[in-house]
Amino acid sequence: MSKPKVLVTRRWPEANEARLRDLFDVTFNADNHPLSPAELQDALRNYDAVLPTVTDPITAEVLSVEPLRAKLLGNFGVGFNHIDINAAKARGITVTNTPDVLTDCTADIAMLLMLSAARRGGEGERLVRAGQWTGWHPTHLLGTKVTSKTLGLVGFGRIARAMATKAHFGFDMPIVFFDPYPPTQAVIAHYGAKQVDRVEDVLREADFVALHCPGSPENRHLINAERLALMKPTAILINTARGDVVDNEALIQALKSKTITAAGLDVFEGEPNLNKGFLELDNVVLLPHLGSATLETRIAMGDRVIENVVAFFKGETPRDRVV
Repeated sequence: MSKPKVLVTRRWPEANEARLRDLFDVTFNADNHPLSPAELQDALRNYDAVLPTVTDPITAEVLSVEPLRAKLLGNFGVGFNHIDINAAKARGITVTNTPDVLTDCTADIAMLLMLSAARRGGEGERLVRAGQWTGWHPTHLLGTKVTSKTLGLVGFGRIARAMATKAHFGFDMPIVFFDPYPPTQAVIAHYGAKQVDRVEDVLREADFVALHCPGSPENRHLINAERLALMKPTAILINTARGDVVDNEALIQALKSKTITAAGLDVFEGEPNLNKGFLELDNVVLLPHLGSATLETRIAMGDRVIENVVAFFKGETPRDRVV
């Protein structure tokens, strides 16, 4: 039997690409450019499986292509809001993702953002690199203490719980959370966490608010001007979820007006086209979507995609089937 014909939309770690070459008739995006809608349509016409990433908007229009050859979208990432799931289902395309394997590293980035924003790490490094540091003095770059402050979590899934482990047991932080699909009472009790009924309750109570909710039409601009106004003026917002969960323009205004003290962001609306308003602010830490960016995690993500693709072409149900 001939090997399934597979297109990989962006370059993967070398170990993953070697496995792909062994298992499939694989084509790589040699220069690693973001594929255009027309290129994505060509991929769906000419390959049995397409392995996209968050940088590949698989819209209903892209999925309307004729003739359609692809039967599988093996997504490299846990989030799949860049794929029109309903359109994929209507066209009989299976979609898989990569849960579990990026949990710890994404939680690490959330902690990095929280600590950097609280202790003004980005400002301090820029000052040193610019040769403008004049030495220690008692009121220089005073930040916010993290230990023992309340961490509010919007969403209490795998990544949020990994962050809660680091924050509660490592930094003695009380945990308050909202999640419409909460874990068991045993899990909640493990963290001594307080469950509240609304997002607004988290925003009012927490010193740090970390977003761990999925990207979806329902969650678009979940954090808007009205909700930002509910936060403490000393509070700090952390987003490692999806960029459009936050109204970026409203956040910029809240940071300018000191409605909240600071923010730490790894994701943005319309990324990589960053709202230039963020660049005018010192009280925001900006990272280029580094949540899962460790070699170990990216290899594990690639392996998980490969496992799903192999299962699919064996006629089995992939472990991480979304639809």
